[in-house]
Amino acid sequence: MTIVCLGWGCLIRDPGDLPLRTGWSGDGPKLPVEFARKSKDGRITLVVSENTPSVDVLWTALAVQDLDEAKRALKEREDTVAKNIGFWNVKDCSDHGEARTIAVWAAAKGFDGVVWTALPPKFPDISGKPSCDEVVEYLRALEGSTRLAAEKYVRRAPDQIQTPYRDAIERELGWTPDVAQQSSR
Repeated sequence: MTIVCLGWGCLIRDPGDLPLRTGWSGDGPKLPVEFARKSKDGRITLVVSENTPSVDVLWTALAVQDLDEAKRALKEREDTVAKNIGFWNVKDCSDHGEARTIAVWAAAKGFDGVVWTALPPKFPDISGKPSCDEVVEYLRALEGSTRLAAEKYVRRAPDQIQTPYRDAIERELGWTPDVAQQSSR
C-alpha cells in the first residue's frame, strides 16, 4: 500500500516527525498554491488558494499502514485540527476543492491514498485570499525576527513553486531563493 503526502512549503525542508519513506519528488499534481496565509508567527505561508495559477507540487511516500495513520501524522506535524488535513483514497475523500485534481493524479500514479495540508488563505481584516500588493506591503513592513522568519520562509520555498506573489516578493523585496538550501536537497 502506497500512501503519499503532498507538500509545497516548509514541510519539504522540515518534515519533523512525519514518517517519510522516500525523498520528495517534484512531479506532483498541479495545484493553485500561493503565499496567502498569515501564520501565527507572522510569516506569509503557501496554501492552496482559489483563483491562482497552478504549479506542480511535491510528494513523498509515507511509512504508514493506512490513510488514518497518515492523516494523524500530518495533523500532528502541522499542529492543526483534522478538518485542515485533506485526504483521498479510492473509497473516500475530503471535500476540499483540490481533491478531484489530486484524485485523478493519484489514480494515474497508482497510489492508494494521499494526504495534504488544507489550510485556507488567511490575512488580517480580509475574507479569503489577500491581493499580491497586500502581501508585499505586509512583508515590507515587518521588522526584526518576524521579518527574518518571513524572509527565510520565502527564500527556502522549493524552486518549482513559482507563483505570481513569489515573483512580486522577489522583485520588490529581493527575497530570491536560497541557492545553498535548494541544492542541498
